[in-house]
Amino acid sequence: MPGRILPTLTVAEVESHNSAKSCYITLGRNVYDVTDFLDAHPGGGDLILDYAGKDVSEIMKDEISHEHTEAAYEILDECHVGFVASDVTEVSGKSKGSVIAGEPDGSAPVYSTTGMSREEDLSVETDYSQDFKTHKFLDLNKPLLAQLWTSNFSKQFYLEQIHRPRHYRGGESAPLFGNFLEPLSKTSWYVVPMVWLPPVAYGTILGYGGLGNVSAAAAYWIGGVCLWSLIEYLMHRFLFHVDKWLPDNRVGLTLHFLLHGIHHYLPMDKYRLVMPPTLFVVLAAPFWKLAHAVFFYNWYAALTVYCGGVFGYICYDMTHYFLHHRNLPLYYKELKKYHLQHHFADFENGFGVTSRFWDRVFGTELECPAPKGVKAQ
Repeated sequence: MPGRILPTLTVAEVESHNSAKSCYITLGRNVYDVTDFLDAHPGGGDLILDYAGKDVSEIMKDEISHEHTEAAYEILDECHVGFVASDVTEVSGKSKGSVIAGEPDGSAPVYSTTGMSREEDLSVETDYSQDFKTHKFLDLNKPLLAQLWTSNFSKQFYLEQIHRPRHYRGGESAPLFGNFLEPLSKTSWYVVPMVWLPPVAYGTILGYGGLGNVSAAAAYWIGGVCLWSLIEYLMHRFLFHVDKWLPDNRVGLTLHFLLHGIHHYLPMDKYRLVMPPTLFVVLAAPFWKLAHAVFFYNWYAALTVYCGGVFGYICYDMTHYFLHHRNLPLYYKELKKYHLQHHFADFENGFGVTSRFWDRVFGTELECPAPKGVKAQ
């Protein structure tokens, strides 16, 4: 496929493909899937399996064993599935967002954690069959949830894969359930303001009426908006990216995938980008209780703070959608660049979506330089 970007695999990933069911070999930094060639190898498949997950550069040139012809290398070209990650450098003094220095395919180098080099890569259509053949993760041609539930993936492998973004064809959505539940998994961006702005407006008016003071009502409401900005950061960092504490079982992985993993796996899916109203109700209910627990002395104060917080959420979801799918004014262009770096370069930093403020406060600001040697596109 023209313009297809081959993935970059870690050494451990390559070495894990060391059996007759999945056999990879390498020539330098090139990775080849020779599983289908085992039975056709003139010397027998066992000779290849001796080098499964290893480099075969020397043995293919060994005159005593058998120096391979150009035809052998041509066969390998048809099995080319990716590149081995080279040595990495730290980004901004942090051991996160490692950058691969080098140009394995003659184009831009890539970030080791995501296999991408720039935000435009997020919109390059994925070759579904090749991707599944290479990574043995999820087949984008089939419903994703059933595959994940029955997969027995390890947590480590699952996390490595969902942070390597894919892009479904034509801006459509990959099948999640594959049945009558499919429409319920999709939410258009305009649903969020349509559903939540009316109750926010009503609650704000009700809160102002109960407080009887414009200044007090405005202070509570703005306080709620500011409080949301902190909640946004904390939820993104410690709930959506709960990677380290994620249970290593299919229940934990499936819940993580539904909550946020699918967004990192398919970040440009515009119908699974904003939060479905039902999920928002589940996540917002505890904060309703919290607001009334903190402002127990005045029900209207709690209501006004809560309405300001929900308005902050609406702004967050709209901002998140537009950062992925719209051309924006200068300030938001910088914010867009910052957020998309979170997706294609360093998902362990840059948790603020509507601003960098809390990233700066908590030391998770994403300052990601371009991979070394990036060519002009």
